[in-house]
Formats: sequence, C-alpha cells, structure tokens
Amino acid sequence: MSRGKTGPWLVIIVVLAFGAFAFLWAHYVRVPRDVAYVTEEEGAISVVDLHTLKVIRRVQPPDVQPRGIAVTSDGKYVITADKNTSDIAVFSTPRLHLVKRIHIGHSPEFIKIDPAGDRLFATFEPGTSGGPPGAQEADSDDENEPPAQIASFHIGDWSAGPVATAGRETEGLEFSPDGKYLLVANEAQDNIGIFAADTGTLIRNVDLKPYGVRPRAIKVSPLHNGYAVTMEASGTLLKMDMNFDVLKSVPTAAKPYGESFDRAGKRIFVAAALAGKLQVFDAGSLNLLAEVPIGKRCWHFTFTPDDSRILMACGRSNNIVVIDPNSYKPITTIEGLRLPWGIVTYPPSYGSLGLP
Repeated sequence: MSRGKTGPWLVIIVVLAFGAFAFLWAHYVRVPRDVAYVTEEEGAISVVDLHTLKVIRRVQPPDVQPRGIAVTSDGKYVITADKNTSDIAVFSTPRLHLVKRIHIGHSPEFIKIDPAGDRLFATFEPGTSGGPPGAQEADSDDENEPPAQIASFHIGDWSAGPVATAGRETEGLEFSPDGKYLLVANEAQDNIGIFAADTGTLIRNVDLKPYGVRPRAIKVSPLHNGYAVTMEASGTLLKMDMNFDVLKSVPTAAKPYGESFDRAGKRIFVAAALAGKLQVFDAGSLNLLAEVPIGKRCWHFTFTPDDSRILMACGRSNNIVVIDPNSYKPITTIEGLRLPWGIVTYPPSYGSLGLP
C-alpha cells in the first residue's frame, strides 16, 4: 500500500481506538455524576439519571436486601446495609460491582459517612427483627431487648474501627459539624445518644420524653446553629441548639420520619409517611410553610445536587415521587421500583440520608 493511501486508514484506526477507549472509560472507569442511587428492599440497587429522571441501571446481587445507603465523597463506592444477611456490602462504581461484604450483626439499617469522608458508621440491632414498628412490636417488652450497636470502618481498606453500644432501636445518625460527636436517635428510649466519634464512648443521653415519643431522624443545620429531630409516634418536630437543649417543638402530620434542611438552612423538609405528605417548616420559627402530597411509606428523600428537585423513595407505592422544592408541586413519578427504602446522590446533596 502506498504511503498516500495509509493516511486515511491510520486516521480511521485512531478514531476507532479513541472511541473504544472513551466507551470503556465512560462505562467501566469514570465515576458517574448526576445520578441517584436507590436501595430496594426486595433485593436491588437502582441508578437514576438525574437529567432524564429514568432508571438507567439495576443490579440484584444474591442475598442482598438493602436498606441504608451511602456514597463515598469521591463517588467511587456505594455502601448498603443488608437487613437479612447481617452485613454491609461495598460496591464500586460505575458498574456497581460487588467488592466486599462485611459482617456486622443482626438487622443492619442506617449508614452514615463522617464529615471528613474517611470513616463509615453502620447501625445494627441484635434485639429486633428488622421490620418497621407495628402493633405487635409496640406491645413487646423493649426493656428486655439488647442494645443496638454502631460499627465503624475506615473507607478504602475497610478495616474495622471502634464499635459503640447505643440504646434500643437506633434510628437516624448524624455528626456535629466538626465530626467530633456522633448523634444517635434511640427510638425505644426516647432519647438522643451523644458519642465521641473517634472512640465510640458514650458522652451523654439527651432525654426527649417531655416532648414526644420515638425519635427517628436527626439532622444538623448547614448553618451549624442547631439540630432538628423528628419523633414518629407523637408526630413532633424538635429544634435543638448546639448544646442539645430543646428550643421548640411543633406538631407534624402522622408518622414523621426522614428530614432534611435545605442548603441555605432556612427550611426543614419532613416526610410524614403515614399522612402521605412532605411538610415544609421554617427552620427558625418552625412555622408550617407548605405540604405536598406524596406516595405511601415515603421514608427517605434527597435533593438533586443543583437543588432543583426532590426525589422521594416511596416504599409502598413502589416508586419515586419527584417534587419541585420551590413551588411545592409534584412534577412526575419514577415507576417500577420494588420497596424503595433509601436514596442518595452523587455529587452529594442534601437529603434525609445525605448531606450535611
């Protein structure tokens, strides 16, 4: 072949090689952006494209029934708490390849990454069956149940750190803004446990009995001036200062669970699961600003990274309800999920399981 004829072929070969490299990079190496990860209790993890609001991937690893979920700060790993196999599972992105399973104990539920992004905390409950509280559970003798535990791991090598002994039926986890304290909602004891995050040592319990029953979620304000707590059984939203003193409490609709501040710290969004409402409160006064109809058993939700949408995982509706956080109107639903439980995004955004 003459030299003149090899030129076009060389260009074609280079273009094809570059295209193949770009395809492999995008599908097997590059960390996905503008996506939401959703745990489905029937055994799947789904990925939602936040631009199209479509499910673009679903994986179903064997023997994984995930609830709690977190994404590492670099987006390289998704971690789930798996209720029936007593472990947490670590998946690499973008293909959600199962990297590691780590046994921790019975009925894992919540996962939280510390503000520095280098440690993972996971709750498990030796004394519970892992389901949501019901009439039968309400009549059980909580005093005889062993306390919940909080395991910790170093992200990357997944080596184990200290294990903290919490109260009974732990729910939400949160950190102080400096990462020094780990806050734990102890549902069956109606208190908030304050732990040293580096050692797992209990520092104090904050009694919430005068204000309500069964704390579920706790979130720190992005303004670093206080915390919000939902109490499920009594239908209560609390506002606490940075010393964990309760400043105010207001009623919510039935069964408040997941909650989140907005990025500006001016509003608190509360998922009132039994009432089928997303309620919006002024973060300062706790005045009710708006209510949005949602689906059934919508426990957890997230803002999109640009704050333009809220995505709510609605377990008994088997869908995700998408809401405009400014007009307080439903936009659409994402169908076809099976018992969605938790939802987080990458890049990280505010939400009941996400930032701060």
